[in-house]
Amino acid sequence: MRNVICTILTAAALTSAGVAVAGATPAPLSTPELKQTIGSNGKATLVFFQNPYGGPCKAQKAILDKLLQDKKAGFNIVSVNAMNQNDQKAFYDYGVRSLPSLVLVDKNGTIGRVFPPGIQTNETLTSALDRLK
Repeated sequence: MRNVICTILTAAALTSAGVAVAGATPAPLSTPELKQTIGSNGKATLVFFQNPYGGPCKAQKAILDKLLQDKKAGFNIVSVNAMNQNDQKAFYDYGVRSLPSLVLVDKNGTIGRVFPPGIQTNETLTSALDRLK
């Protein structure tokens, strides 16, 4: 019972804080790069929240680079950099508190999936991208 109450309270807090969730939520366009890429060229977009100097973020970037090659640019990637002051609003708008974090946005600009923080495998990302088709 206690776990259920904690889950409900957490969900309510995240919802009231404006945190992006998968479903019918339009993806926030908090940076020029997000505005330019999300919903453009008819492709899904992976929004990659990262610190480019962090080990886990470097590992995730290598996975994303390989995935981009394997999928022959069948999707877009936009990086949101924790070290860039201009990107800070995007962290708040998407509710990102841990790095690396990924959010999958469909070709219509709607959030399709919010991945848990941490490194996502090539297989996990491929599966999520394939489900959007």
